[in-house]
Amino acid sequence: MSGRNSWRFIDGVLLMILVGLAVFAALSIWEELFLTGWRDEEQSHILLAPIVVGWLVWVRRERARDCRVQWNAYGAIVIALGWVLARVGFEQGHDLFRHTGAITMAFGAALAVVGPRTVIRFLPAVVAMGFLLPVPGRIRHGIAHPLQEATAVATTALLELFGLPVTRDGNVMNINGHQVAVAEACNGMRMVAALGLVSYAFVFSTPMRASVRVTILILSPAVALLVNIIRMVPTALFYGYASLSAANLFHDASGWFMLFVALGLLWAFVGLLKWIEVPVEPYPVKAR
Repeated sequence: MSGRNSWRFIDGVLLMILVGLAVFAALSIWEELFLTGWRDEEQSHILLAPIVVGWLVWVRRERARDCRVQWNAYGAIVIALGWVLARVGFEQGHDLFRHTGAITMAFGAALAVVGPRTVIRFLPAVVAMGFLLPVPGRIRHGIAHPLQEATAVATTALLELFGLPVTRDGNVMNINGHQVAVAEACNGMRMVAALGLVSYAFVFSTPMRASVRVTILILSPAVALLVNIIRMVPTALFYGYASLSAANLFHDASGWFMLFVALGLLWAFVGLLKWIEVPVEPYPVKAR
């Protein structure tokens, strides 16, 4: 392993070339990943993942001053591991292996130039690359069904509280003579995956203690459920009293807007912790 204290222009060029070649070698898999995120609402977090990775690198940009070029053999080993995973995925028909293999190859190409020390300094951004993976169907359905049922129950109760005529049969509500299925009007899994990514970006963009970070990440499914209910109430009203085109428009637009609502809830939660004097800020670093 070799290292220099400063980067040269050629190092950046070689880094982009190596990563580009790794992506090109598995281009069909990368196309599949982003088409999945574009076409499947439940996998829309894939489209947000590159933005979050870039953001987490940006908020830690000051650390780049202490990073140096470290050409190493570890990157080649990781690239080979990624190729094996992708190959096994092709031969065995395992999508998770294929997708993981493609991402691992790209990571290995970057590692070959920047070295392990830089990876450790930007570890949150590296881990965020895992959100490029689609959520496997078995896990997705196992989470989505109870969330949809809970959303239907809570939404029906809220509409009844405001005196609106609504009945429920499982995940299907009947409002103003129109049937509204929670799975169609507001998919719970979409909020869980995207909100998990937003929560991850939030906790690693804000200085806070590790215990607070873990707490927020654990609570993210509950926040997803709350946001899902907030979204479902007006959505159900649109499907019950407005035209189908207007309801579909609100459904599509509100999904992304709810991410900002969730971010506001996370800020409010941190503010509440500070208000009740729960330690949130990181422990001060002792001077040596």
